[in-house]
Formats: sequence, C-alpha cells, structure tokens
Amino acid sequence: MTLFTSWQFWAVLSAAFAALTAIFAKVGVENVNSDFATLIRTVVILLVIAGIVMATGQAQTLGSISSKTYTFLILSGVATGASWLCYFRALKLGNAAQVAPIDKLSVVLVAVFGVVFLGERLSGANWLGIALIAAGAVLVAYRA
Repeated sequence: MTLFTSWQFWAVLSAAFAALTAIFAKVGVENVNSDFATLIRTVVILLVIAGIVMATGQAQTLGSISSKTYTFLILSGVATGASWLCYFRALKLGNAAQVAPIDKLSVVLVAVFGVVFLGERLSGANWLGIALIAAGAVLVAYRA
C-alpha cells in the first residue's frame, strides 16, 4: 500500500484541512453574516470540486447513478449544508478553540450511528476512545 492509497493519510489530511477551515472561517465571518459566508464558501467548494472532477476525468453520466445513491447523496448534502450553517453561526458567536471541539463531537455521533444504523461493531477499547473524545471535546470547550 502506498501513502496515497492509505485511508490514514487522507484522514490526517482531512483533519488538517478541517483545522484550517475553522481558523480561516473564524476570521472570514468577522464582518459578514454567517449564512452569507457559508454561501460564499459553498460556491468556492463547488467550483474547486467541479474543476478537479473535470480535470481528472472522473465525471459520470447522471443516468449511471442509482436512485438509492442519489437519495443518500442528497440527504448527505442537506446534512452537510445544515452542519455548515450551524458551524459558521457558532464561529460567529464563539471562539474557534471552543466551537471546533464541540463540532468534533460528530466523531462520537458517527460511532454511535454506525453501530445503530449500519450494524458496525466496536470493541471495548473503541468505546473507551469514543468516551475520551467526548470528554476531551467538552473539557476543551468548557470555559471556567
């Protein structure tokens, strides 16, 4: 397995870009409505991803995608949009160092939802890790 085919490599890059997202967004929402800031961000993302898909020849015909896939991608898009709107609103109102850890409670929820809805199994050590992530997020966000 090469670095570029490793899920761990891409997950670490995702975390790094997510961290930069919080910092850039906190500065970006300073003097603009958070919902409008989310719209600007979304347009940028759309253009960048469209460019990547076209440049790499990864486009598919729309008819080649199943209705189940469309349904779940649409639901994912709606959830992403709602998450971004809430995230930018939280950044507008709070400190990035407090907002981001609470946002990352999504890690805990993904584990729970994965078990409940997808039938995934987690070991005792996995559950301990999830509990520690939850406790850590709350402790980082807590303001004494």
